[in-house]
Amino acid sequence: MTYKIYHNPRCRKSRAGLAYLQEKAVNFELQEYLKNGISIDELKEIVLKLNIPPKELVRKNEDLFKKELKNLEMNDEEWIKVISENPVLLRRPIIIGKHKAVIGDPPSAIDKIL
Repeated sequence: MTYKIYHNPRCRKSRAGLAYLQEKAVNFELQEYLKNGISIDELKEIVLKLNIPPKELVRKNEDLFKKELKNLEMNDEEWIKVISENPVLLRRPIIIGKHKAVIGDPPSAIDKIL
């Protein structure tokens, strides 16, 4: 089984999640979503496997959220589009397995899918 980790190398929490996967010696594919972007289809897969609404993927401390999005009422499709267009909003790290996914904060949460 090869897992996928959506990773931001500049984020302390994301680096901790990556180190945790490396310690566990599992196969994984690194997705640097800030560099390469994240598609609407990828986000739909993440939401499905996490079993959460798209708004729960948003980092609430991000300036963009606080200044422009905090008080907006949007449906799931609109949130997915906003996150795809502004990947800095995505919580991290996200680890994707075959049928499930987890947000690896704290890193021990990753054990839920290993």
